[in-house]
Amino acid sequence: MSTTAATTTPAGTFNGTLLDNGQSVYRGIKFATAQRWQHPVDIESYASPVDASEPGFISPQVPGFLEQMLGTDASSMSEDCLHLNIYCPQGASVESNLPVLFWIHGGAYTNGAGSIAWYDGSRLASKGTVVVSINYRLGPLGFAGSENYGVLDMLSGLRWVNRNIASFGGNPNNVTIFGESAGGSAVVSLMATDAANRLFHKAWSMSPSIGQLRDLPRANELLDEFLGLLDEDSLAAAAHKTVDEVLEAGTKAATSPSKGFDIFAPTAGGTAVKADLLATAARCPIPFVVGTNKDENKLWSAFDQDAASAGQREWEKFTQQQFGDTANTARAVYERYRPNEAARELISAVNTDTSFRQRAQELSEQRCVENTPTWMYWFTWETPAFGGILGSCHAIDIPFAFDNLDAPGAAMLLGEGAERQAISDRFASEIVHFATHGHPTWQQFNVETRPTLEIGENTDLINDPEAEIRQLFGRK
Repeated sequence: MSTTAATTTPAGTFNGTLLDNGQSVYRGIKFATAQRWQHPVDIESYASPVDASEPGFISPQVPGFLEQMLGTDASSMSEDCLHLNIYCPQGASVESNLPVLFWIHGGAYTNGAGSIAWYDGSRLASKGTVVVSINYRLGPLGFAGSENYGVLDMLSGLRWVNRNIASFGGNPNNVTIFGESAGGSAVVSLMATDAANRLFHKAWSMSPSIGQLRDLPRANELLDEFLGLLDEDSLAAAAHKTVDEVLEAGTKAATSPSKGFDIFAPTAGGTAVKADLLATAARCPIPFVVGTNKDENKLWSAFDQDAASAGQREWEKFTQQQFGDTANTARAVYERYRPNEAARELISAVNTDTSFRQRAQELSEQRCVENTPTWMYWFTWETPAFGGILGSCHAIDIPFAFDNLDAPGAAMLLGEGAERQAISDRFASEIVHFATHGHPTWQQFNVETRPTLEIGENTDLINDPEAEIRQLFGRK
């Protein structure tokens, strides 16, 4: 049983839900309005009390594998989607001054929503934080061309937090942005805006899809292709199209060859985001944590029938394409580190490195050069689900980060195991510690010893994990 919780802010009054444990939750608060392919307009005041008892609309999308598994409902989609959710601990008030965790969901910039059950912030809030999750415009509605509408939505949400979160018990001067996959690379993109150190003060990036980020020429090239599918010469001219027509063209565009999956993504040099995005993120002085999962790519390769047929010949051809003259050495190194894996799994391991792990390490190295505080982790717990074929795949860490092991759909991916709760306790507590104190509990990253927290059945600080693999990518 739950009752109504009410909070009054400078902007207005919000009626949320008071849970049995004394925590309060506010869902579906509209923080901005936006016309199609226009910048968001902040909502600074509300004329009447806001019903914040139910999630708001989510951005129109064609749900992906994870979203389908988690029950994304097409009837909940609307272009009027700029809503946020707030999770407060018991007794939170304007005097609490608690750290704020601001969640940016993943989904390849084309799928997802802040209201998905895996992202319920109640348990993180119970550890002494105020948690905010947001929706932002996705796919062609959020990232067609170089205007970075989706990034502007995130900034609008951060401005709302800055103006109002104190009334919910949060400290607007202690905001940590965190996100996973596309949300993780969105965190990096936000570090390359003028908002860093003003609207947020720390950043935690889980499995960032850094390779999705593109430059201005690439964004313009992709925009031309998208407009061609719509048979229009500008976004303004295409504004009359139905949302289904826009999504259909976006789906066709997304199937075109793109190694970086950058069809819809933030644009370096576009609106709000610096042209030297990664260099700016490296110089960003705020504390930064970044980590990847050991087997990211298995989320896709494990169920790929084409990958299932790969044998030694495909493995050799693949490494020749990836490593050229050092292909023999690369195969020997990967086979030594993954002694029980078949060809398709070895190919997946290389793809994990090229798409996620090595890019995260490179950014961390650049931050060391700039002397900006950085910490690295490596999530290695392997799920027994589906016979163990997923390993430590992409997104498997999310229920641990939120301490939501019992969230709908989580058991299907996580299986069972007594060790899971201890891992969840540690991971979630590290995020809260970072938000509270400005650093996690383990040693800061450096390029000499490369200390990295391995989060798995045994969580330990290790130095330079799999150094020989790192060296294969030309970094000493």
